[in-house]
Amino acid sequence: MRFENGEFSVDAATIAAGLQLHPTQVQARMRQGKITSLCERGIDEDAGRYRLTFFYSRRRFQLLVDEAGTILERVVDDRRHRQRC
Repeated sequence: MRFENGEFSVDAATIAAGLQLHPTQVQARMRQGKITSLCERGIDEDAGRYRLTFFYSRRRFQLLVDEAGTILERVVDDRRHRQRC
């Protein structure tokens, strides 16, 4: 992962692992709009950290990273097994 000029570049293999896909599927699904993403910048005590979230189907894959691009935490949320109230 790299952070240059205010933008992150995340390897397809990293995204694929979090979303349970093959790395070759990532770019095509992004182009189709089937994989979407969100980047949030931390403030106050979280300044210098970013949360990158990737969504695909019912899966959510989050990376907490610093400005050097170091992954501090990974979170996978599979909503297939959640129940609605």
